[in-house]
Amino acid sequence: MNITFRQLRLFMALAETGSVSAAARMVHVTQPTASMGLKEITDAIGVPLYEVVARKIHLTQMGHELAKTARAISGEWEAFEQQVDGVKGLTRGKLKVAVVSTAKYFIPRILGIFCAKYPQIDIALEILNRDGVVNRLEENLDDLYIMSQPPVHLDIEDEVFMPNPLVLVASKAHPFANKKNIEIALLKGDKFIFREKGSGTRMTADAHFKRLKFKPDVRLELGSNEAIKQAVIGGLGVAVLSQYSLGDKADQEEVAILKCKEFPIESSWHIVSPKGKKLSPIATIFKKHLSEQSKEWVKA
Repeated sequence: MNITFRQLRLFMALAETGSVSAAARMVHVTQPTASMGLKEITDAIGVPLYEVVARKIHLTQMGHELAKTARAISGEWEAFEQQVDGVKGLTRGKLKVAVVSTAKYFIPRILGIFCAKYPQIDIALEILNRDGVVNRLEENLDDLYIMSQPPVHLDIEDEVFMPNPLVLVASKAHPFANKKNIEIALLKGDKFIFREKGSGTRMTADAHFKRLKFKPDVRLELGSNEAIKQAVIGGLGVAVLSQYSLGDKADQEEVAILKCKEFPIESSWHIVSPKGKKLSPIATIFKKHLSEQSKEWVKA
C-alpha cells in the first residue's frame, strides 16, 4: 500500500465531515480531485472504506480503522513538528480542545490568556453536550477534553483541575429566596427544571438526590443552561446549575441561590485524554496552563 500524507488528511476530512464536498473544502481541493483521491485510497487499501446511503457517507469498519490510524499518524507528525519548532525556540501549531457546554463560561477566557501568551498557536474549540464530547473522545478527534463527568466505559487519562460546585437556584420571588439553612424536604411541593439526561450536571444531580432519598418533581428538561435560567426567572421551577453558569454578579441578581443545607453539590472539572495518548508539546503546555489558571478562578 502506498498512501501519502495528503491522502490521509483527505480521508480524515471525509470521516469528520461525512461529505466529499465538505472534505474537499477542508483540504482546499476541488470536489472532483477529492473524489479521485478517495478512489485512489480505496484502491490502494483494496477493501471498501465507505458507502453512500441516502446520499450520506457512512464509513465501513475498515474505514473507521483507517481514520483512527490516520489521526494517530497525523498527531505524531504534528507533535514532531512542534518539537522541531521548540528546538528552534518557536511555539506554534494547532491545539484542538472539546468541552461540554457548561465549560463555555470559563474556557474561552482561559484560552484567551493562552493565545495572548502564544499568539502563533491556532485553537480549534468544540463546545458540545456531554454525549458529543464523549463521541469525539472515542474517535480521538482532539488533544484534550474538558467535562465534569468523565465516561467510565473508556480507558482514559483523567485529571481533576478545578472544583465545579452545583447550586440550587430559584426565582427572586420564591418563598425561600431569602431564607437560610432550608432543608431539601421543604421543596417537595416545588417543580424542578433539569438539564437533559446524559449531561454531566444532570448525572451529578440525580446521584445526589438519590443519596438524599429525595425524588424531585420534574416539570421540564432543557438542553441549555440559558434556557433553564430563563425558565427559573419566569417562575417555572427550581433548578440545579453549575455556579459557573450563573456568570457574573449581574446574572446572579436575576436568580436566587437557595441556601439549602444539602447544597452545593461538590463536583469537579476534569481534563481527559485517551489512555496512552502522547500529548503534543502544545497540549502539554496548555494542560499546565489550565492548572495554573484554575487556581486564579478558585481564588475569585
